[in-house]
Amino acid sequence: MPPLPSSHPAPTSLTIGETARRTGLSVHALRFYEREGLLVGPVERTAGGRRRYAEADVDWLRICVKLRESGMPLADLKRFAELVRRGPGNEAERLELLDAHRHRVEAQIRALEECRSLIAWKVGVYADHVARGKAEGLWDPTGPR
Repeated sequence: MPPLPSSHPAPTSLTIGETARRTGLSVHALRFYEREGLLVGPVERTAGGRRRYAEADVDWLRICVKLRESGMPLADLKRFAELVRRGPGNEAERLELLDAHRHRVEAQIRALEECRSLIAWKVGVYADHVARGKAEGLWDPTGPR
């Protein structure tokens, strides 16, 4: 069955506040992204100069958020946006940039897994000592050095 018509059609463009809510970025961050050339298309403006974002902008910004959250340097994100803006023909460069970032993220994950393993071991040591009611064998900063 087709969807019922809505009395509130989907907006064809979004305000900066709506875009901020949908992307998790602040209004300030959205303006920064635009100033830094991180968007792949120009942001439309109303006759009064207010920004209006398209769904494609929201989709792109969500990708940018994840790339930044995963530690992609701003310079790399700018380069990626620039390549996308240029259009077809530079896919190999885009792939190289993303693949290098993926390798960095995988290295970070491995390092974090090592940290998690050590922490889990140390939690086990302390849990055992607490369960037994004994502190012997744990580091004592007041003890002999």
